[in-house]
Amino acid sequence: MSQSVSSAATTAGVGVQAAKRRTFAVISHPDAGKSTMTEALALHARVIGQAGAVHGKGDRRGVVSDWMAMEQERGISVTSAALQFSYRDTVINLLDTPGHADFSEDTYRVITAVDSAVMLLDAAKGLEPQTLKLFEVCRQRGIPVITFINKWDRPGNDALALMDEIEQRIGLKPTPLTWPVGIAGHFHGVIDRRTGVFTRMQRSPGGADLAIEEDMTVEEAAERFGADWTTATEELELLEMTGADHDQEAFLAATTTPVLFGAAVANLGVRQLLNVLVELAPPATARPTTAGTDQPVDAPFSGFVFKIQANMNKAHRDQVAFMRVCSGKFERGMVVTHGGTGKPFTTKYAQQIFGQGRDTIDEAFPGDVVGLVNATALGIGDTLYAGRPVRYPALPSFPPEHFAAVRTDDTSAYKRFRRGIEQLDAEGVIQVLRSEQRGDGTPVFAAVGPMQFEVATHRLEAEFGVRVKLEFLPYEIAAVTDAAGREMLRGESNVEVMTRVRDDALLAVFQHRWRMRTVAGRHPGLRLDGVLDAGLS
Repeated sequence: MSQSVSSAATTAGVGVQAAKRRTFAVISHPDAGKSTMTEALALHARVIGQAGAVHGKGDRRGVVSDWMAMEQERGISVTSAALQFSYRDTVINLLDTPGHADFSEDTYRVITAVDSAVMLLDAAKGLEPQTLKLFEVCRQRGIPVITFINKWDRPGNDALALMDEIEQRIGLKPTPLTWPVGIAGHFHGVIDRRTGVFTRMQRSPGGADLAIEEDMTVEEAAERFGADWTTATEELELLEMTGADHDQEAFLAATTTPVLFGAAVANLGVRQLLNVLVELAPPATARPTTAGTDQPVDAPFSGFVFKIQANMNKAHRDQVAFMRVCSGKFERGMVVTHGGTGKPFTTKYAQQIFGQGRDTIDEAFPGDVVGLVNATALGIGDTLYAGRPVRYPALPSFPPEHFAAVRTDDTSAYKRFRRGIEQLDAEGVIQVLRSEQRGDGTPVFAAVGPMQFEVATHRLEAEFGVRVKLEFLPYEIAAVTDAAGREMLRGESNVEVMTRVRDDALLAVFQHRWRMRTVAGRHPGLRLDGVLDAGLS
């Protein structure tokens, strides 16, 4: 790892340290350039020497945050990564998230651990379905959003048209902080609306280093770029007439979104985004608890687990629980209380994660993310605290829509098969169900999206040496029921009641919503609760 931030933290008060933290996620539709942006930000903070690309070719490396072999082979992000680094006396906690829609559940959990988000839009495609879904979660949680219009070095939409789309489709008033000179695909640089300074931007040779930037006077820019400069200045006048100026209170209230333009793959406009994150994004602040109160950052230590990941590195065949520190000072080795059981928990093995790299961490403050190693007693959504009891709300989960029975023909690998299934279930990679008619030897995978099956089978083979076969089941909807409901449904065709291994909840699965309604109509009093309301975590 290039540097360790938390170990260098001063002895200043917790409130001072919390004010230095900026914890955010990058959200976008697949292929909008999210992982590339993650690495570009790390490059600008000087924690890596050279950027790779998600779709690396030849001798170009894959991004630091895409550590899983499957991600590097296919150029997609299917896990969440946590990167921490310093920039301008600020500690940046950047949580990269899966871009693929099939991994929405993991992404939603990460969003609960951040204080702001960067919404990445493809200049040619604008607001896409997955971006809209993720933005809705940000809206529900009141998370301020900064918008970055990416890929301005390629042909795309008109800048003003994109502003209209943002306002009309998601109801946020865009307040551009930078404005492009040159249409998409013919990018010269940006004007900083707050200072009036024009910065010319050029891709570095090979594109793997920082962009070449040059500040130019108005006269120089007008002479150099002619009609493109004139168009940009006319558009700026229009923005001023419509009152599209940044208002910090409105941004923090999540009613407006600052907008910047650039191209992450060429590192254009990335420095400006990093500066805006430091200057405008909110620091760690008090967080709501299940008691209906807010936990102040300077209260005794508390935090919650938002992700569990095993086997991140072949040199570290272990399990890491990612914990967001919400209040107080975390110190490695401290004995805290597990909110769910009330039992003591010792934080002996605490680490700072940077992609695949890891360093021992001795202390952390609100906003920081700590990796607790081999914390097998922890589950997703668990609260840890010192002093007075505190509990944070359960993390969001989603109803599975795809189901498959999983088995292995290799009897000698059965123990590894069971161990692998248990690990994937603990991480929330996939929901594991137990079926009466198939027996314990053939668990059922339940997934939000079909690619989760691919990841699960890949990891079983790569990490546990077990090849499995999937038998896809004809179900597409699930609801929580009870023991009485299980008895009512025993005689129904094309309906099963399975037990979710994670918490022993009973899930009734149906071929489709129409079938569920028909069956429910025949059984008054049948309990069928939506999975979203079942308190999954």
